[in-house]
Amino acid sequence: MPVDPKASVRISAFNWVPPFAQGRVRDLRPRWALEEAGIPYAVRKLDPRTERPADYFQEQPFGQVPSYHDDTVSLFESGAIVLHIGRDCEALLPADPAARARSTAWLIAALNSVEPFLMQLATIDIFAAGEEWAKLRRPGVVEMIDKRLSRLSDALGEKPYLDGDRFTAGDLMMTTVLRMIDGKGLIDPYPNLVAYTARCQARPAFQAALAAQIADFEERETVSA
Repeated sequence: MPVDPKASVRISAFNWVPPFAQGRVRDLRPRWALEEAGIPYAVRKLDPRTERPADYFQEQPFGQVPSYHDDTVSLFESGAIVLHIGRDCEALLPADPAARARSTAWLIAALNSVEPFLMQLATIDIFAAGEEWAKLRRPGVVEMIDKRLSRLSDALGEKPYLDGDRFTAGDLMMTTVLRMIDGKGLIDPYPNLVAYTARCQARPAFQAALAAQIADFEERETVSA
């Protein structure tokens, strides 16, 4: 669904980030979930280079993005938001209780068992490049990431998605996490993960969500020109 300024659902997002972060800010996750669910949404745009408006801390206590608001709830944290959106959307969370529980487990696994290690590498490569401690720490981080990817590859096997034949919120979250190491060649030794991430990113809902996020940045660049 297109972004609709009059929509009752609203998320927050940044109106500018450096090029390396474009297409990877975490508001992509609820955007993608909303596209899968067919729910139009509005966007509250924030400038990451300035202080957050005082009222925003009521939406997101830490001043980060995304936050989420609809007619019944106000939420923060991308995982909680995606689970909320999926509550009434079988495209994200299956109706079958066992399948729903497995999808939820994979979503949490993406955030707790995979993302922290990938974030360590991002910190080293982006924010600590050239630091002596980073040079010493990086091989160990890469080794741990490979162990996690190996386990993930084994769990996926030959299935198209983590829980079998259908895409769920667990795949949505895992894909956005794995995109953090695009271009580093770390997934290349695992052809099933390469195919898996490509399959998930080929979904029309992902493409629409990505385009919407990028459009916000392009709008900011145009205004600043």
